[in-house]
Amino acid sequence: MRSALLIVLFVLVMLPLPALLNSDFLLNFVIMVLYAALLGQAWNLLGGYGGQFSFGHAAFFGSGAYVSTVLQISFGLNPWLGLCLAGVAGGAVGAFIGFLSFRYGLRGSYFALVTLAFAEVLRILANSVAFTGAGVGLLIPLDQTAANFQFADKAGFFYVILTLTAVGLVLAWWIENSRYGAWLMAVRDNEEAARALGVDVFRVKLIAISLSGALIALGGTFYAQYFLYLDPYIAYGPAVSVEALLVPIIGGMGTIFGPLLGAGALHLLSEATRSLFGEAPGLNLVLYGVLLIVMVTFLPKGLFGLARLGARRLLPGRRAG
Repeated sequence: MRSALLIVLFVLVMLPLPALLNSDFLLNFVIMVLYAALLGQAWNLLGGYGGQFSFGHAAFFGSGAYVSTVLQISFGLNPWLGLCLAGVAGGAVGAFIGFLSFRYGLRGSYFALVTLAFAEVLRILANSVAFTGAGVGLLIPLDQTAANFQFADKAGFFYVILTLTAVGLVLAWWIENSRYGAWLMAVRDNEEAARALGVDVFRVKLIAISLSGALIALGGTFYAQYFLYLDPYIAYGPAVSVEALLVPIIGGMGTIFGPLLGAGALHLLSEATRSLFGEAPGLNLVLYGVLLIVMVTFLPKGLFGLARLGARRLLPGRRAG
């Protein structure tokens, strides 16, 4: 119950932010932090709670982004409806990849490599067919109306990404407090023991990858509408997959608010690095690699685990949640 109240409090605190921030730069920074938290939470549902590490979440992100964008440009479909269909598409791609992987017992590094391979195959396909814009990409026509998922200022986009991030937080809360979540975490901790206790491991993992794919696909549609442009490298390239897995690793895997902490820390560090060194090519990838090594080596439970440890030391007589 405490976690649910914290989610509500977080949303309430964030609601007046556009009115308090007088800078488009600051509001854009907050939007991108929430966007990264959404990607990280999607990965967290599968990797953090389910223990199924994916290196190719771009496969779900890009599929959702392309479904909504192609339907909008080629068939005139309203992008809000496209957002819903993107979630369905991301979940379907997740179910397809999960079925092929989990049916044949792939896990660990084998599962990670399979997801990476699917993302790369989809990138090559998107780069080769006309309806995705091939290598040129797709430019979404400018039509700044809320009904068209375009807003005259960044406040509208802020409320959209805040809503999507809240959905991700609620999903994580549900997993932590539901019977299904108990099954999923049992599979993460010991798959053989969970199977021996009667857990349908295949079904549990298939649901997890479908939810994860659907959630990050919503992020894909948001990205396309926010920047009004999409190409195969953006949609299926490694940057999305790396950011999605790095955010919960930094913040704390298998926790509700870990991806949010990780997203804030990652983007603060990225902005500081950009201010010091400029837009040096490949700098972000170097930074991400160093962060990954540091977190895995020294803080395997992430910033959330560090905060929890600090709370226990400061309040030894109380249980720190």
